[in-house]
Amino acid sequence: MGDSIETESLTVPEPAGIATPVGLTETAKLRRERLKALRQKRQGIQGDESPADGSPEPKVAKFRSYTPRDEGLAGSLKDKAAPETVEDHINVQLQSADPTAIVEEVDLSNLAPRKPDWDLKRDISKRLAKLERRTQRAISELIRERLLVEENSSNP
Repeated sequence: MGDSIETESLTVPEPAGIATPVGLTETAKLRRERLKALRQKRQGIQGDESPADGSPEPKVAKFRSYTPRDEGLAGSLKDKAAPETVEDHINVQLQSADPTAIVEEVDLSNLAPRKPDWDLKRDISKRLAKLERRTQRAISELIRERLLVEENSSNP
């Protein structure tokens, strides 16, 4: 319980990439201001255009699939949206696509299935190369020994 957490020297990265020491409460205030600015930007309200009393503008109901009975709300009806046809978008994409380019980009080595043990071979290839060198040395030593034995036996 003797350990204490330092809250006064917390380093918070700034948007420009510069880190400055800031307290936790100051960090929270900065975050709230950034979130408020983002919210206002999303709603299309700049900092200058906000109402003087600080209260947000009342939301207006917009009806698309509901016809309100109140005559005061009847003015907030949205026009009925017509569904877009997907066929038009597909036809444009098909016409803009070049089928010959796709065929040229296909590499047959990538399409061929790999053997089930290809990853094992890849992982062991360095060790196998080292063993192959040792095997070749051992074979050459055995051949030299046989030649020496043959020379010694033929030269009494």
